Amino acid sequence: MPHRRRRGRPAAAFAACSEPLIPLGPAAPVSSRARLPAACADLHPSREQRCRLRRHDETPCVAVGKLHDKMGTPVNIIVGSHVWVEDPNLAWIDGEVVSIKDNEVHVQTSNGKKVKTNKSKVFPKDMEAPPGGVDDMTRLSYLHEPGVLQNLATRYELNEIYTYTGSILIAVNPFQRLPHLYDTHMMEQYKGADFGELSPHVFAVADVAYRAMINEGKSNSILVSGESGAGKTETTKMLMRYLAHLGGRSGVEGRTVEQQSNPVLEAFGNAKTVRNNNSSRFGKFVEIQFDKTGRISGAAIRTYLLERSRDTQRYKLANARSFHYLNQSSCIEVEGINDAEEYLATRRAMDIVGINEEEQEAIFRVVAAILHLGNINFAKGTEIDSSVIKDDKSRFHLNTAAELLKCDCDNLEKALITRVIVTPEEIITRTLDPASALVSRDALAKTIYSRLFDWIVEKINVSIGQDPNSKQLIGVLDIYGFESFKINSFEQLCINYTNEKLQQHFNQHVFKMEQEEYTREEINWSYIEFVDNQDVLDLIEKVMYQADFFLDKNKDYVVAEHQDLLNASSCPFVAALFPALPEETAKSSKFSSIGSRFKLQLQSLMETLSSTEPHYIRCVKPNNLLKPAIFENTNVIQQLRCGGVLEAIRISCAGYPTRKTFYEFVNRFGVLAPEVLEGSNDDKIACQKILEKMGLENYQIGKTKVFLRAGQMADLDARRAEVLGRAARIIQRQISTYIARKQFVSLRRSATQLQSFVRGTLARKLYECMRREASAVKIQKNVRRHKARVSYLQLQEAAITLQTGLRAMSARKEFRFRKETKAAVHIQARWRCHRDYAHYKNLQGAALTYQCAWRQRLARRELRKLKMAARETGALKEAKDKLEKRVEELTWRLGLEKRLRTDLEEAKAQEIAKLQETLHDMQQQVEEAKAMIVKEREAARKAIEEAPPVIKETPVLVEDTEKINSLTAEVEQLKALLQTERQATETAKKEYAEAERRNEELIKKFEGAEKKIEQLQDTVQRLEEKATNMESENKVLRQQAVAISPTAKSLAAYPKSPFQLKTPENGVAPYGEVKPLPDITPIPLNPKEPETEEKPQKSLNEKQQENQDMLIKCVSQDLGFSSGRPIAACLIYRCLLHWRSFEVERTGVFDRIIQTIGTAIEAQENNDKLAYWLSNSSTLLLLLQRTLKTTGAAGLTPQRRRSSAASFGRVFSGMRASPQSAGRPFLASRLMGGIGDLRQVEAKYPALLFKQQLTAFLEKIYGMIRDNLKKEISPLLGLCIQAPRTSRASLIKGSRSQANALAQQTLIAHWQSIVKILTNYLNVLKANYVPSFLISKVFTQIFSFINVQLFNSLLLRRECCSFSNGEYVKAGLAELEQWCIYATEEYAGSSWEELKHIRQAVGFLVIHQKPKKTLKEITNDLCPVLSIQQLYRISTMYWDDKYGTHTVSSEVISSMRIMMTEDSNNAVSSSFLLDDDSSIPFSVDDISKSMKEIEVTDVDMPPLIRENSGFTFLH
Repeated sequence: MPHRRRRGRPAAAFAACSEPLIPLGPAAPVSSRARLPAACADLHPSREQRCRLRRHDETPCVAVGKLHDKMGTPVNIIVGSHVWVEDPNLAWIDGEVVSIKDNEVHVQTSNGKKVKTNKSKVFPKDMEAPPGGVDDMTRLSYLHEPGVLQNLATRYELNEIYTYTGSILIAVNPFQRLPHLYDTHMMEQYKGADFGELSPHVFAVADVAYRAMINEGKSNSILVSGESGAGKTETTKMLMRYLAHLGGRSGVEGRTVEQQSNPVLEAFGNAKTVRNNNSSRFGKFVEIQFDKTGRISGAAIRTYLLERSRDTQRYKLANARSFHYLNQSSCIEVEGINDAEEYLATRRAMDIVGINEEEQEAIFRVVAAILHLGNINFAKGTEIDSSVIKDDKSRFHLNTAAELLKCDCDNLEKALITRVIVTPEEIITRTLDPASALVSRDALAKTIYSRLFDWIVEKINVSIGQDPNSKQLIGVLDIYGFESFKINSFEQLCINYTNEKLQQHFNQHVFKMEQEEYTREEINWSYIEFVDNQDVLDLIEKVMYQADFFLDKNKDYVVAEHQDLLNASSCPFVAALFPALPEETAKSSKFSSIGSRFKLQLQSLMETLSSTEPHYIRCVKPNNLLKPAIFENTNVIQQLRCGGVLEAIRISCAGYPTRKTFYEFVNRFGVLAPEVLEGSNDDKIACQKILEKMGLENYQIGKTKVFLRAGQMADLDARRAEVLGRAARIIQRQISTYIARKQFVSLRRSATQLQSFVRGTLARKLYECMRREASAVKIQKNVRRHKARVSYLQLQEAAITLQTGLRAMSARKEFRFRKETKAAVHIQARWRCHRDYAHYKNLQGAALTYQCAWRQRLARRELRKLKMAARETGALKEAKDKLEKRVEELTWRLGLEKRLRTDLEEAKAQEIAKLQETLHDMQQQVEEAKAMIVKEREAARKAIEEAPPVIKETPVLVEDTEKINSLTAEVEQLKALLQTERQATETAKKEYAEAERRNEELIKKFEGAEKKIEQLQDTVQRLEEKATNMESENKVLRQQAVAISPTAKSLAAYPKSPFQLKTPENGVAPYGEVKPLPDITPIPLNPKEPETEEKPQKSLNEKQQENQDMLIKCVSQDLGFSSGRPIAACLIYRCLLHWRSFEVERTGVFDRIIQTIGTAIEAQENNDKLAYWLSNSSTLLLLLQRTLKTTGAAGLTPQRRRSSAASFGRVFSGMRASPQSAGRPFLASRLMGGIGDLRQVEAKYPALLFKQQLTAFLEKIYGMIRDNLKKEISPLLGLCIQAPRTSRASLIKGSRSQANALAQQTLIAHWQSIVKILTNYLNVLKANYVPSFLISKVFTQIFSFINVQLFNSLLLRRECCSFSNGEYVKAGLAELEQWCIYATEEYAGSSWEELKHIRQAVGFLVIHQKPKKTLKEITNDLCPVLSIQQLYRISTMYWDDKYGTHTVSSEVISSMRIMMTEDSNNAVSSSFLLDDDSSIPFSVDDISKSMKEIEVTDVDMPPLIRENSGFTFLH
């Protein structure tokens, strides 16, 4: 592949090892500079350069000696002192002085060896140093080299990689991922924090630079230095990340500077060296530009001092070992680096910075051409001092390079093996020998790569974007560190000179800091004169430099042939890298050198740094293996010496290296003058008296600190040791006296006990004789008594036996009778019990069956509710669709049954009617037949009477008889038919009765089906309402709701009549059919209603507007509460409901109400006002939530319900009662329910928007109250996390308990202040009847905030992780627990549980015998909530200032470290800080579920409303 990242070879890859070395050590005379190349002479500093600080009063100077003379040299080393001595392997090792002879000191070291050394090379060890080290090494009691080294090693072992030395930050490379140190939580903690308040961190330095730039308006710079592999580049990334976070570009507005630039710059500007796999070979100064408001407005990258000698050896194509520029180090691959991924990352980074595909292709062609150039070798030509291409392989690489560069191959060959010399007379072409041709080849490769790198940097700057109007910036300098190899050449000379120039700038800054410290403390000090160029000379002169090829490496001009060749390239990219130069520039360029250019760039860099306020970060590489948890003392101490850290200590030692606050000084050395502490003097006077008593001189007492000269601290410690030794001897003497007296008292007690035992033995013998005599008399008496009693007992037993027999006989009779009676009663009882129990079990079984069925039904209903609530909107719609299908199916079945039943009834009715008609016809026929018979009989009778007696008698009789017979037969037939019809009627009646019975059963089934349908419809309605509410309410953003405020323009835009609804139901019908509007005005209680209805529409609108004005006027006042219910909320709700404002599509009353609420809560500090409106808004929102339903749900479900009710009414209308009587109770219930039943209305868009706005205001008011409470308690939390210091009066004998009690009262006062604030807020919220649900949420979040603030402060401040501080905080937490009990669970909720982190952390601090606790006990029993990272942090920062106990065992610490490493490898979040949750912890549904039902009808309205005729509906 054409790209290679993090590749290279050792520094001496180009240098020949056999060439002579020129020693430039101290033994070489000054004139040896003349033997150096000219390029080195202009880099060598002058010996007269000085750095001087002086005050206005010129006093005699104090010269600074060598490092070991002024770094805490002990003036009073005695036998038994703990000291540091030099060690060839560990640099320094601790031990104890066993003997002193003159200036020789014999020390027993900790590794068992005995060392003899000079007294001047022995340094005292602070035995009272904290076990975890100190954050700022200026606070060390002994500011010397071994003390600094030990402090760094101790902190590094605890993964504390950052340490301050004054304002300088020392960063030790951990060689492992520590993501918890650099996440967003950590950035927020350091944002705005005072320097030194929290644990040392790179973010603290960046924050100080940012705050200084904002406050002082001056640009700042942060200088990151250190040797290769110390972590400078990563530190620079963290700095830029934090500055981007402060400047408003933290991953929101785009990629940060390091995300855009670093991948490309590292790919083309870094190399693998013997000390680092990714070593920067150029200096990078990133300018982050800011505007006046402190936001990032632009950025730029300035590169300095690109080392080209090694960068051309980095990249490879396929088969990297075949390229000369890549195979010199024999390291082609780096473990843990995937070349393919790195290549893709570089391509993506190029895309980000705006390098298109064509330019990327050109870049890789140029890199590939450079690699091919490196494989071109030369051989001697036929002529003298000439050269030719060596072989076909070299010819192939030449042709390939020319092809890639798109230049002529012959011209490229000529440019490599010839050189053109232009003279006034002629132009001479001179051939080059093979060695010179190789130099020409390498010069061409370096020139091309340098131009390519400059082009990439310029492209990145264009991509980032610069702000030409920016007046202030923060610069971050990342430049390669110093180098010292076995063979050092021209590159090392330039690099080391650069670092020493930066060191000179650093020394000046340190002097300035010292001056500011002395001036701030207002002490008398003389100016310090220091010749700082000696260090530069020492470093440069102690290194062996390879002088060969100095002149060649110093050349920095472009050969004219190379310039012309590449300028004529057909590739626009290559030609643009080598534009044509003016003739004057072309002539002067031949005489330029890398040394002079190097010096100019360095001068430009120093001028840039001098114009800014500097801040320093010194990066340290703990080991050369590049592995974690390895701290090599010798390697680190060398870096500290060369990196200027010990130089800063030397400068401090030149003045007053030891600085102690008055409290610390008195607390440590008060035992030297106990009489001073008994007076009423303050700490400053006490320090003065102690120092005067000790007879010290040349010390200074500032405003807050005591400044001691070098060695004075050791002298005071020695005297303190003597005082403590004398005190120890007195204590030992007293203890010996106590032990001797205790032994004497014990011996005396033993003698007394022996005498008492002898006397007791004699007395016991005498007593034994007396006891035997008394016993004999007593035995005789008892024997006689026994005989008499035996005789008496025999007689008594005989009498009792006789009595017993008689009584037993009588008792057995009574027993048999009672037994029989009891058996009978028992049998009766068992039978009745069995009978009743069987009946009871039947009843119980039936009840249980019914209960189980009912509970199963309820459970299934609740399960459906829960399932429906748990699903998303899509799931709700799906369930709704299923239920709709089920309801439709049931409705269809019900309709089918209804139709069948109706058809059956109609068929029955028709059949009955037909039968009745037939019966009626038959009855008519029978009646007609009877009438005819009667008529015929009458006619026959008349005919017989009128006929002659003889002649007509016989025929008449015959004819009549026939008629009678026929009629009689017909009558019989009719009777039979009538009987048949009667039987059919009876059968029909039976069938009708059976149908009636079946109809009753169907009616019962229908009633069950109706109930089931009602339940299903209720469920569907709730689902539809919830789904439609969600769909409608999601369209209205809550942010828009808060932002929307009604104005005169918006009010004017609404029509005056808010009730012109364009729906068929409300007046405007489709197809142009106009319907009258319903009467929506309040119903007056007078008989003149017809006249009111005749008024014009304008007066109606004006009346409505007046009512709205009256409502707004009334609501804007504090109406108070009625029986615990907010009057304003109830008034608004009842008015809006009566005016039907929820059902209109346009109205301005909602905006006016929202504007009134917004105006009322403008005073954010008035908690009483905020609580009043929190109560009103929550109540009004509850009423709206239970009243409003969206149009979608209202348009579907009620229709179905009405259709079901109608069908139900039709079924029963003909069976039970008339329609009027059947519908009257239902209508009455609807009319009598009124407002008290909170009937649901169909809500239009304005009502839904009003609900969203009200919800937003509720959340806003809640957040304002919560934030106000946070603001009030935040200052107190800073005082509560750290126990107040014990005053110096506690050092006096007998007063420590009083001082502790006073400190306890002081701390409890802070906690009591917090409790008082919490109580005040609770009273205010309760007085305004804020729902307990909201009150508990407020205090739950406040306690969570207290937990976060206290816990994070505990983890970030070592002084807080002490035993006594744990006791103090625990006492304060007890105050909060008592408050939670006082507030009750109703209002406090789970507040106490929110303090679980700080409670468990404090509990860990105050437990005893921590070394005996196992990791399982700690994680499972003591601190189950805390993470491993948090436990590790607390365990390593813990120190016992009360009893001197230790933290957990080293095995537990090691186990924690292993678990943290595993979590880091598994990409598990390892942040040990907590994040404060400022979100709104509830929803509208939560409020609706938690609040009780509110009856709004009996709320007492204000007089202003009661007296208005437009609000009579409220009476």
